[in-house]
Amino acid sequence: MPRFYCPPPLPELGLFRLPADAAHHASRVLRLREGDAVQLFDGLGNECHGVLEELSGKQVSVGGIKRIEACRESPLPVLLAQALSSSEKMDWVIQKATELGVTEIQPLATARSVARLSAERVVKRAEHWQQVAISACEQCGRNVLPVIHPPLDIMVWLQQMRTTADSKYILLPQGAVSLQARPRPKGRVLLLVGAEGGFTESESESALLCGFTSVRLGARVLRTETAAVAGLAALQTLWGDF
Repeated sequence: MPRFYCPPPLPELGLFRLPADAAHHASRVLRLREGDAVQLFDGLGNECHGVLEELSGKQVSVGGIKRIEACRESPLPVLLAQALSSSEKMDWVIQKATELGVTEIQPLATARSVARLSAERVVKRAEHWQQVAISACEQCGRNVLPVIHPPLDIMVWLQQMRTTADSKYILLPQGAVSLQARPRPKGRVLLLVGAEGGFTESESESALLCGFTSVRLGARVLRTETAAVAGLAALQTLWGDF
């Protein structure tokens, strides 16, 4: 059943007109027709089902609306702190992280980040990343959008996380332990992943001083986008819903 993101509030009764982007996707991309069943979700955990009743030009309306109770969120809250990488890799990480159930994403500017964002580009990229996450939720069935925080310098962010009681891990090829050797976390997990060239010695040492534990994912050096996905999959396997 096709799924469409609709900013809250979701409708209760009557005809509901899809937002412009969802209407275009339904009529022009998916080429749906009157009578086709659809799902709507608001990104806050709410979902309803309905039937397309009107397709006229750019306007698409849904009727027969019924609220559905559905929870597809992982029991493990995870914040992925991802060093900024090239645009395609960053999009890929956000898409796959959303599919893997991440609850928050914190883009970080690091010394070896390939991408450098001006103030103007930060706003545009944030809007783009939000749309990537929305599309991923539409595909994978999640009803809760992950929170994508504004990019920060890694040193600033590390100081902000210094006093948190979360389980904090930094992925390093020379990590001290494997995730499997760590105890089950009691709350949120922070997973810190470097850019294409990894972390500088200063960055990794600062993370350790801020309470992060260095962990490794096997004996091989992974690309940044592979490390993020592999790390999230490992977390879900050990303590999530895999």
